[in-house]
Amino acid sequence: MKRHVGTSPGSSQPSRPSSEPPRPQRNVIGAFTPTSAALFIVVGVGLFWYFRNEKAKLLEQREQERTSKSYGRPHVGGPFSLVNCTAPPSSSEQRFTHEDLLGKWSLVYFGFTNCPDICPAELDKVTAVVNELRDSNPNLPLLPVFISVDPARDTPSTIRTYLSDFHPSFVGLVGDHQQTKSVCKAYRVYFSTPPDADPKGDYLVDHSIFVYLMDPEGRFVEAFGQAADKDEMVEKISQFVVEWSR
Repeated sequence: MKRHVGTSPGSSQPSRPSSEPPRPQRNVIGAFTPTSAALFIVVGVGLFWYFRNEKAKLLEQREQERTSKSYGRPHVGGPFSLVNCTAPPSSSEQRFTHEDLLGKWSLVYFGFTNCPDICPAELDKVTAVVNELRDSNPNLPLLPVFISVDPARDTPSTIRTYLSDFHPSFVGLVGDHQQTKSVCKAYRVYFSTPPDADPKGDYLVDHSIFVYLMDPEGRFVEAFGQAADKDEMVEKISQFVVEWSR
């Protein structure tokens, strides 16, 4: 008789390999560490300044396109006669007109002395531009001009004191409201000072932020917006001077 050899119920059998694929381990997400928080803040600040700068450039481009014609130079500038606040009191040069710009490269900026930050920053930039251009070309006739858009509060003595913090060659100009409106219209400058503004009032003036470059013939050459830095202005002005001299 043949015997069948088997296994007892208690004996162990070899395990069969499973047909299911191994399950991937889940990634463990770490906590929001101080390093990642700092990186997040730095990136956020960087994006904020980037988009702010791009917005300023876009606004500048739109303004320049608005003031430009389909051909030739835009018609910016024109006759004006204002009080020269930086002339000596006994000088015959207390009136400054558009003809006084002739024979010089002029950097014309419209602002007001109570401006908390933008005007001082732009005048500092103009000062740096004038210094660098004169260092490289001492004989370059370059005239920085400040025209007030706040005639109610900007008296000649106020403007004279205000400009003493910037380049010593700055010429400060002011007129009455109608004269201010006329020169701003000629240069296509917007300003929000009302005709009946209180000389003792505490208010801000909204205005266009451009530095206008005029050539020695009194013609408009370029408008530098707030986004234009000192190096860009120096480079472009130097190019214009060379081209004009040919």
